[in-house]
Amino acid sequence: MLHRLTIRDFVLVDRLELEFGAGFGALTGETGAGKSILVDALAFALGERADAGLVRSGAERAEVSAEFSLAGAPGATEWLRANDLESGGDLLLRRVVDAGGRSRAYLNGSPATVQQLREVSEFLVDIHGQHAHQSLLRGEAQRALLDSHAGLQTLAAEVAAAWRDWRDARTALEAASGNAEALVREREQLVWQVRELESLGFTDAEWESLNGEHKRLAHAASLMEGAQFALATLADGDGACEDLLDTVAGRIVGLAEVDPALAEVAQLLQSAQAELVEAVSVLRRYADRGELDPQRLGEVERRIEAVLGCARKYRATPEELPALFAGWQARLAALGEAADVAMLEARVAAAAKAYETLAKKLSKGRAKAAEALGAEVSRIMQQLALGGGRFEIALVPLEGGSAGGLEQIEFRIAGLAGSEPRALAKVASGGELSRISLAIQVVTSQAAKVPTLIFDEVDVGIGGGVAEVVGRLLHELGQQRQVLCVTHLPQVAARANWQWCVAKGGEAGQIRSRVAVLDLDGRVEEIARMLGGVEITAITRQHAREMLGVA
Repeated sequence: MLHRLTIRDFVLVDRLELEFGAGFGALTGETGAGKSILVDALAFALGERADAGLVRSGAERAEVSAEFSLAGAPGATEWLRANDLESGGDLLLRRVVDAGGRSRAYLNGSPATVQQLREVSEFLVDIHGQHAHQSLLRGEAQRALLDSHAGLQTLAAEVAAAWRDWRDARTALEAASGNAEALVREREQLVWQVRELESLGFTDAEWESLNGEHKRLAHAASLMEGAQFALATLADGDGACEDLLDTVAGRIVGLAEVDPALAEVAQLLQSAQAELVEAVSVLRRYADRGELDPQRLGEVERRIEAVLGCARKYRATPEELPALFAGWQARLAALGEAADVAMLEARVAAAAKAYETLAKKLSKGRAKAAEALGAEVSRIMQQLALGGGRFEIALVPLEGGSAGGLEQIEFRIAGLAGSEPRALAKVASGGELSRISLAIQVVTSQAAKVPTLIFDEVDVGIGGGVAEVVGRLLHELGQQRQVLCVTHLPQVAARANWQWCVAKGGEAGQIRSRVAVLDLDGRVEEIARMLGGVEITAITRQHAREMLGVA
C-alpha cells in the first residue's frame, strides 16, 4: 500500500508531502488545478519517462519519493529478495531529474535503474489513465489486457519466442533452397581457407614466442659479449668486484668488533656479498647456455615470414588470424547445416509443432478467461446505464498464426446498436466507450494482485445516476484495495473514505498547486462546490451533506 508521497519542484508543485490512508480516496479540485500532476508525479517515481519539462520553472531539479508498505505485496518482496534489495517491510522509491533532463533513480537508498523501478512497480500500483478507453480500441491492447487478466503473460511470451524460432527455421530453409549454388561456392572457398590456416597451425601464443625468440637469437653475439664482460668485471678479471668487496667486508667486520656503530654497515656488506655471489652464479649459467645458432635463427625468420604472408593475404594482422580461423570454421559448420535441406525441413517441422502446442494452450486459456471476463463486464455495464448491452471477447482465428498466437483478440459489444455483436470501435459512442472502459477496468482490477489502484479521471463523460454507481463500485473496490480516484464528479467523491482538494494559486509571481486534506466540513464545502459551481447556497450544502450521509 502507498503510505507517503513526497514531491519537490515538480511541474507546478514546489513542496508537498502526502500521507495516504487505506480504502477509497478521492482527489478533487477545479479544472486546471493540477489534480493529475500528483498522479504524474507518482508515475515518474515508478519509472515513467522523465524530461526537463517536469522541473518547476526556476528550480534546479525535481524530486519525487514514494514510500510503500509491502504487507500486501508478496510479489514485490520476492523481487527485492531476488535482486538483493530486501527491506524491513517498507520500500522507498526515489527519483530525481535535473533541469538538463538527466535523471537518477534510487531504491531503498541504493542507486537503481529506471527498468528496476518499473519492474518492482508492477507489484505495487496499477494506474488507469483518463485516456485508457482510447487504447481499448487497439487490437494489441485488447490482447494484452486479456492475457494480463488471465495471468497468461508468461505463456504468451513463450508463444512469441516459439514463433520467432519457427520463423528463423523457415528463413534458413528458404535461403538454403534459393541460394544453393552460391552456398556451394562459398563453402568451397571456406574449405580451402580453413585448410590453409590449419596447415599453418598458428596461435596467439606462438606469435609472441616467435618474436621473443627472434629478438634473442638476432642479438645473441651482443648478449654473450655483455655477459662475459659482466663476469670479468664482477668475478673473473683482475681487480674484480667480488675480491674487493670481500676485502672491504672483512675489514669492516673486524672494525665492528671494536665499534658496534659499524655493525649495521658490516651486515649490509655481507648481504651485498651474498647478492653478488648469486648474480655471478646466474651469469655463469646464462653464459654456459647461450651460443650463436644461425640455423635456428633462419628457421624462426622463415616461420615469421610464413605467418606474415598469410596475414597479408587475408588483409589481417598476425594477431587476428586465430579469430579469423575460428569464424571461418563456425561459418563452415553453418553452411554444412544449410546444405542439409532434410535437416532444415525437420527443424522447421519441429519448430512448427512446438509453436502449435504452446499456441493452442494459450488459446484455451484465452477462451476460458474471455468468457468469464465478458460475463462480468456485461454485469457491470447494466449498472452503468448500458442496459441490454453485452460485452464479448471474440477470438478470431488467424491463418498461419502470429507471434501473438493463433487468433486476434477483438472486444465486441452487442445490444447497443443492433443485436449482432460488433467491434467496440464501431459501436460505442464516446460516452459509452468511457463507461465500458470503466467497467473493464473495475473488473480487471478486482482480479489484479497489486494493492494500490489509481483511477485518473476515468469517469469522464459520466453523470447523474451512473456517477452514483461509479462511486459505489469504487467504494466496494476500496474495501479490498487501496483506491485513489481523481474525479470531477461529486457522486464519486462522496463515496470516498477520505478526500483531498487540489487548488492552484499565485505566490511570488509564480503559480503553485496546493493540496488540502479535507475534514467533514471541508468535504461538505468541496462537494457543494462540485454540485453548485461558483455560488454555493445553503440548499447546495444540504445536498452535499445528504450525499455524504450526514444530517
